[in-house]
Amino acid sequence: MEADEKQRIVDVLCEERFVDRSPAEVVHTLLDEGTYLCAERTMYRVLAERGGVKERRDQRSHPKHARPELVATGPNAVWSWDITKLRTTVKWSYLYLYVLLDLYSRYVVGWMVAQKESAALAKTLIEESVAKHAIEPRQLVLHSDRGAPMTSKALAQLLADLDVTRSLSRPHTSNDNPFSESQFKTLKYHPSYPGKFATLDDARQWGRQFFEWYNNEHKHSGIAFLTPAVVYYGRADEALRHRHDVLLAAYAEHKERFPHGPPK
Repeated sequence: MEADEKQRIVDVLCEERFVDRSPAEVVHTLLDEGTYLCAERTMYRVLAERGGVKERRDQRSHPKHARPELVATGPNAVWSWDITKLRTTVKWSYLYLYVLLDLYSRYVVGWMVAQKESAALAKTLIEESVAKHAIEPRQLVLHSDRGAPMTSKALAQLLADLDVTRSLSRPHTSNDNPFSESQFKTLKYHPSYPGKFATLDDARQWGRQFFEWYNNEHKHSGIAFLTPAVVYYGRADEALRHRHDVLLAAYAEHKERFPHGPPK
């Protein structure tokens, strides 16, 4: 690869819209725009040559544990939900973020920021989200851990009334709800996350912007680097066909760059 081609790769990766994105996200975003720059591995190799590849944060490694498996064959078959604390500028004071996540598409189907963690608030959010997305009886499985709001009688009664199947993590197993936990990690490591919120309104305003980005712009590694909205609303096949056409055009122009044959 020529020096000017390597410099072009670096210039693209340093663009403002890509500076906080992984090479994988950059590759798939460019494919969606009709451009093939180079392979993801090539980006890493060029960055490594210039000292641009390193772990951004210190992390502990944790042993892997077997987790229950929930299978979703389409949108609104399985939702995962959880609550996470948001720090405020007042010491020992927190806000609580409730998030409902569609397992198949990773689309956030409902969220809420409140000043407390309660079964009544969770009940309202779930009831409104089920109505908003026109969930039919016996259509949905709702998965969560075994926190107090999740195992409350009020919520159990609501799910029974809605004919929604409840799924709970194993007792004393904190990582049996990996989809929601992963989403919370994405949320709290996002460059726009302030770390602390001054008011409830500030947190809600930030949430509106973040979830708009997450659903409609975030290239999710768990769904072929498509956005959750593309998968949720059934546009995935079209998007993947478009990417494949772009790759085939790149192959036709530079076959020497594809040693394993046409891209699949």
